[in-house]
Amino acid sequence: MKGYTNGILLLIAGIFAVFVLSPGCIGNEDAEDRAKSGDLVKVHYTGTFDNGTVFDSSMGGEPLEFTVGGGEMIPGFDAAVVGMRIGETKTVRIPADQAYGPYQEELVFVTDPAGITGGENLTVGDQVAITLADGRAIPGRVTNISPGEVTIDANHPLAGEDLTFVINLVEIG
Repeated sequence: MKGYTNGILLLIAGIFAVFVLSPGCIGNEDAEDRAKSGDLVKVHYTGTFDNGTVFDSSMGGEPLEFTVGGGEMIPGFDAAVVGMRIGETKTVRIPADQAYGPYQEELVFVTDPAGITGGENLTVGDQVAITLADGRAIPGRVTNISPGEVTIDANHPLAGEDLTFVINLVEIG
């Protein structure tokens, strides 16, 4: 009976060694193969709204290159890439607070077009710079024009939107 028990224990140890300790198996992924903070990575992505409409994509072009955790990307996108392997594709839904933030009504300004350089030629959709009281300039886009008034929205165009991205990690540099 003792030989039988030892044989079973050896069999279990062998299975453990093959499925748990072998490279590439569960529990023993090589961390070097995974994207981590500080890595320069290249990804292809497609971004969609909740209704499925595509708002941006790198497909058919060059992959997007950025440093993970470098503050170049929206927080939810950055976090989604951490732990990915080259060739891996992931779909992630990013809530507005981890994307471009909530829509802020206080970032909508109504002003006299005479106070804007080229104000007489503005059209809806034009990009303009808004100078704040502290002297900082922020970008905005014209959303409405009426006699003597122009409405400028300084929110990011995707502010307040939950976004879904399909991300494919192409390279870890």
